[in-house]
Amino acid sequence: MKMKINKTTKKNTITYLMLLIAWIVVEVLLRGGHLSNLISGMLVLLCVYSIMAVSLNLTVGILGELSLGHAGFMCIGAFSSAFFTQCFMNTGMNAGLRFFLAIIVGIVVAGLFGLLIGIPVLRLKGDYLAIVTLAFGEIIKNICNVMYVGKDSNGIHFSMKDTASLGLDVDGTVIINGAQGITRTPRQATFTIGVIVLLIALIIVLNLINSRTGRAVMSIRDNRIAAESVGIQVTKYKLLAFAISAAIAGAAGALYAHNTSALMATSAKFGYNMSIMFLVFVVLGGIGNMRGSIIAAVVLTVLPEVLRFADNKRMLIYAIVLIVMMLWNWAPAAKEFRERVKERFGFDGSKAKKAGKEEKKNTKGVA
Repeated sequence: MKMKINKTTKKNTITYLMLLIAWIVVEVLLRGGHLSNLISGMLVLLCVYSIMAVSLNLTVGILGELSLGHAGFMCIGAFSSAFFTQCFMNTGMNAGLRFFLAIIVGIVVAGLFGLLIGIPVLRLKGDYLAIVTLAFGEIIKNICNVMYVGKDSNGIHFSMKDTASLGLDVDGTVIINGAQGITRTPRQATFTIGVIVLLIALIIVLNLINSRTGRAVMSIRDNRIAAESVGIQVTKYKLLAFAISAAIAGAAGALYAHNTSALMATSAKFGYNMSIMFLVFVVLGGIGNMRGSIIAAVVLTVLPEVLRFADNKRMLIYAIVLIVMMLWNWAPAAKEFRERVKERFGFDGSKAKKAGKEEKKNTKGVA
């Protein structure tokens, strides 16, 4: 008797296998010395951006809300996890355990902020929600730039002025130094850890989508009034999806913080443009398509570096690739062409359906 595999399970399994195969290939190339220093240094960053793409796709593609401040949650996760690491640096705690707990701290703090911000923000819709989330991202970035936190034998000291106003003892150390951020954080994030976090994020999001909760969230996205009419608690499910999305972004921020020796809340790292870039990953990869978002994040992050040989033409080629990818994903003619290819080679399951029908006919004939 043949074992029937659910179409969704099969699709999700293919996504997991693709990620694992990519990890194996990269590890083999890395250990063999076949990757340049530039690409090797970008591996953790690729994982971070892929996690952010999956996180934002949960908000934009599944929840159906436009968020332009997702880099703010990444910033929260980065600073909270790096702060935790700095506080427990010289306590004798195992480095691996400390790093694991730092990631958990980043996830929890970002998730709590997502929950608190989502309560008033998710009552808005469309452009209003986008503007408010954009403002949130900028507020978080600016608060991190004016925040001074130190530690001494008396505990934690906080100020919004300067380091002198912290009033630290002689043995005290400044952990967050305003615009200079957090320095000397151990670089413990590796490509393998990044892939593990990305895989866990994928499992959580894909299982959420295919669960009862995920179907409730998507029903709210498709028709809020109809969802309310059948008894779905709109606010509850929207908050849940938004908080999970923020928590996953916090995990990405924790990885990012432990991949750099100097963590600063600059516009280039956590500003408006970063949130837009994450949104580009989601749109080009396909709204609601987690696998496509990861591929788009990797391609669009690596491409500018690979095209450095083109000098002034680099960004022109990058823009052309963006346009081509957009047309390939969303143009009606391109969609029809892809459907014809799937039917021609049986990728849509048409051949399997025909074989199943013929098998049923043969069974009836024998009977």
